[in-house]
Amino acid sequence: MKLKLGIPKGSLENATIDLFRRAGFNISTSTRSYYPAIDDPDLECMLIRAQEMARYVEDGVLDAGLTGRDWVEENEANVETVADLIYAKQSFGKVRWVLAAPEASPFKTVQDLEGKIIATELVSTTERYLKSKGVKARVEFSWGATEVKPPDLADAIVEVTETGSSLRANKLRILETVLESNTQLIANVDSWQDAWKRKKLEDIKLLLEGAIAALGKVGLMLNVKKEDLKAVLSVLPALKNPTISQLSDEAWVAVNTILEETTVRSIIPRLKEAGAQGIVEYPLNKIVM
Repeated sequence: MKLKLGIPKGSLENATIDLFRRAGFNISTSTRSYYPAIDDPDLECMLIRAQEMARYVEDGVLDAGLTGRDWVEENEANVETVADLIYAKQSFGKVRWVLAAPEASPFKTVQDLEGKIIATELVSTTERYLKSKGVKARVEFSWGATEVKPPDLADAIVEVTETGSSLRANKLRILETVLESNTQLIANVDSWQDAWKRKKLEDIKLLLEGAIAALGKVGLMLNVKKEDLKAVLSVLPALKNPTISQLSDEAWVAVNTILEETTVRSIIPRLKEAGAQGIVEYPLNKIVM
């Protein structure tokens, strides 16, 4: 038996493959094939556009797949959400679909777009959003390059953003947030009821969440004399609980902890001053709580 797993093709592809690598799965893609190789005999992968993933999972073509919550909602797909994976192609955080209009336009709120044209790839979600706001506007599907359409081809757009830099570069001003989204691991409803497939998906969830938890963190090991231990611990962040182990020399202990990678450069010199020796920083692939 194999679990058919959809990998999102496009902007999330590299981030997803890297996340799986951190989780312990090596996925190899080829420009000639939509069926990447994976070093797990229980898995069979297929590259699918994130926009279509939820539909194929709902229909049972795939047992499971990774896609954005935005596309699950856009397709109103009946699928099981196995895990929320807070990562995206740049920041490993959430993304926003925003309503934006030209900086030079008079539009300040969604109500100002009554009777206007809004271009977006997220048509159904945008229509539902406008309806909830009591606004009637024409929503047109955009095949791409949505940011360049105002003001000539549309009055405003609904577009996805992580940092807002692309919108600013195109002289667009964000009016409102339509939807917050993040990547999800979703499953076919029948596949989720299958005991073997469910167990496999739960294992994948555990490993992926462990890989995400380790992002931006490193491990730190060091040795210190017991008489200097208090000084060394005072350098470490207050909320951390390091592991302390007795060394063969009873006068010394080993300290092992996990830290944010960005803080280590300032902490290591202070640890050395406090009496730490044999300081080793090492990368982390997974943190499973």
